This record gives sequence, structure tokens and C-alpha cells, in this order.
Amino acid sequence: MIETKKYDELAKPDLKEKTRIIDFLYEHLEEYGDLKTDIAKCVDYALREWQSFGGFILVSHEGEKISGVVVVNQTGMKGYIPENILVYIATHKDFRGQGIGKHLMKETINHAQGNIALHVEPENPARFLYEKVGFTSKYIEMRYFKTA
Repeated sequence: MIETKKYDELAKPDLKEKTRIIDFLYEHLEEYGDLKTDIAKCVDYALREWQSFGGFILVSHEGEKISGVVVVNQTGMKGYIPENILVYIATHKDFRGQGIGKHLMKETINHAQGNIALHVEPENPARFLYEKVGFTSKYIEMRYFKTA
């Protein structure tokens, strides 16, 4: 059985565990990841380290080793924009194919209050897991990046 721990504004990880979570995501998101500073902002948002709507973090372990992490941020919206956005999900490269990602997705759905959105690149193999647990692709995301 996969053991999962939930962190949020009421049950925050200590600094050592928070650093482990950020480092884990940075390493195991691989080509689909972000800068550590951006991952840290997302984690801080979920934990309400500054004014935000909050969210939660799920961490699964295999012994002392982190086997998977999910970070969900609450959007403060409802209906026209889902209440939650799943920003990061990663499984340790040594434990892929063992059902950890599917377990974390189901736990995420159970813990989230309201609907959940996520962004995924079309070529990301995790896309099939998301579809398997019920996510659908309603929109194509477009972004405009302002230059200074």
C-alpha cells in the first residue's frame, strides 16, 4: 500500500521536508519542469506562506525516499474557472509504472474541493494517465507573454 502524507496551511512541512519536496519536483519533472524558484513559489502558494487561496501538497514515500509529489493550488474561482489547478505531479524515476501516479491522482481528486484543471503538453506520456482518471481536454491553452 502506498503511504501518502498531505500538507496544507494547517499542516505544513518543516523546512527540510519542504526543501526535499522542491528538490524532488525539480529533479523528477525532468523536461516538463520549471525553475526551482518557480516550484518554490507554487509550494508556498499551496501552503499559504503569503496571501493566497492556498491548496495542498501530497507526498508519497517508499521507505525514507519520496516516491511521488502533487502540488495543487486553489484558484479562488468557481464554475467558469475550476476551483483548483494541479500544477505539479511527479513520480520518482525509479518507481514509475508501479501505480504511484494513478494513486496520487485519485488522492488529489478525493482531497480537492471542487473541480480541477491541469496543463499538460500533448506529447507528455502522463497525459494518458490523466485521461484514464477522467480528465478531458476542453480547451487549447494560449498565452501571450509581455516583454518588458
